[in-house]
Amino acid sequence: MEGLLINAVLREFAGRLPARSLGWAFPDEGTAALLVEGLGNLVLRYRPPHPLLTLEPSTLEGEARTAFQRSLAARARGRLLKAEQLKLDRVVFFEFEGESGFVDTPPTRLVFELTGRNANLLLTTLEGRILTLDREVRREINRFRELRPGLAYTPPPPYEKLDPRTAGPADLEPLLGLSLSQAASKHLDGLGKELSLELARRAGLTPQTVLTSEHLEPLYRALKSLVERPGERTSLTAELRAEWERQEAESLRRPLREALQKRIHTLQARLDDYRKALARLEEVPSLREKGDVLLAYLHRVPSGASSVTLEDFSGRPLEIPLDPALTPAQNAERYYSRARRLEALAERAMELQPRTQAQLEALQREISELEKATLSQLLKRLEGKEESEEGHIGLRLRSPGGFAVWVGRNAKENDFLTRSAHSMDLWFHAQGIPGSHVILRTQGQPAPLPDLLFAAQLAAYHSKARGERNVAVDYTAKKNVWRPRKAAPGQVLYTGAKTLFVDAEALSALSEGVD
Repeated sequence: MEGLLINAVLREFAGRLPARSLGWAFPDEGTAALLVEGLGNLVLRYRPPHPLLTLEPSTLEGEARTAFQRSLAARARGRLLKAEQLKLDRVVFFEFEGESGFVDTPPTRLVFELTGRNANLLLTTLEGRILTLDREVRREINRFRELRPGLAYTPPPPYEKLDPRTAGPADLEPLLGLSLSQAASKHLDGLGKELSLELARRAGLTPQTVLTSEHLEPLYRALKSLVERPGERTSLTAELRAEWERQEAESLRRPLREALQKRIHTLQARLDDYRKALARLEEVPSLREKGDVLLAYLHRVPSGASSVTLEDFSGRPLEIPLDPALTPAQNAERYYSRARRLEALAERAMELQPRTQAQLEALQREISELEKATLSQLLKRLEGKEESEEGHIGLRLRSPGGFAVWVGRNAKENDFLTRSAHSMDLWFHAQGIPGSHVILRTQGQPAPLPDLLFAAQLAAYHSKARGERNVAVDYTAKKNVWRPRKAAPGQVLYTGAKTLFVDAEALSALSEGVD
């Protein structure tokens, strides 16, 4: 959720706080809803990767399901005094007054970090000491900011960006020379990808437009409009829509073109190697002649010599370089071996050259067609490419209940399959042991125990624990799994996991259930 959208929600609180809170409800393990008198339900969906802050007028119900939710309901009590955003960042602070009673409830501050895959909800004292939180962040995960009960709360790192709420036309001048999308995402506070696109629509520009002085006035008007009404979506004129499509088509075409050019370069290098191999076939008679002469005059070759001059079979002198560490016979065999190797390379080149040339010509035709492709054709091409890749990556099985199961067989497959999975698919991995990522493709449907055990046993079998008994396997929704910044493919962190204990033995489905 982007900063300006959060700000729009908080503006609904303006002038209406303090307000009496009427209690908490918890619709699920990742959502808390506070009923605020006169405002409705303040809904906080705090689990990664898509946190949400909104006001919901309808009644929400649900008892606390986790220890964190029970602690939140017990400690965040009394009137809601403040609701403040850190700049236009995705961090919001809610301050509760506390309650007096048989056991007093002291004032607290609720910190909601709507930061994508790092989203979190924390309850602290007014001084900033963390009382409880949904997801602990230890030093091995984030060496710059540790979040645990008892520690002082540290907000995300500070940054300097232009505040669109107070910016004037002159403040936008440093953006000149940048593309609109780059200027919005890197230099304007509170704007992410979607709001940057909306800003371009409202300014009558495209995301790739390089900003000049004539763009500043429409950009300023669009920015003020976006601050006031960030949730609206502006339609494009026919001319602007055509330009957007052209630029979007080019952005899709660029990586496809680069991939084709890389393959063309590889094939051209192979053809060059084949030509060199065929040219070196001329060296074979000379190599064989040197081997033959050495074998014919072994008795005349001094031991340890680096070269020798002998008469060839026509009576002419022939200088033959030698390896001093080898015997004359071994040197002769070395020449025969080099001759055989050149012949084999030339034979392989003659076999592969026509095939490689045909592949090169096909790629050159493909890149020519790519340059003429429309946006819809490029989108279909990408969809087909993804389906083709999906069909060849990873082991594909069926669970007892009919769910598709994906098993990564190396780091790259683990990374690809996990990224490709639906957010509500179930992700399995042997606990604390190197091994495969296993995806149970439920897409949010409830999975019966036999299907869970099937996937867990696959994760255990395809790990370093293969053959062991009673192996712990963690599983969680794929949305709770993320790859840390700069981590290698296949290296992930996860939250909200449950654990099954299975034997790491092979399944009969490995040979029967492959799609």
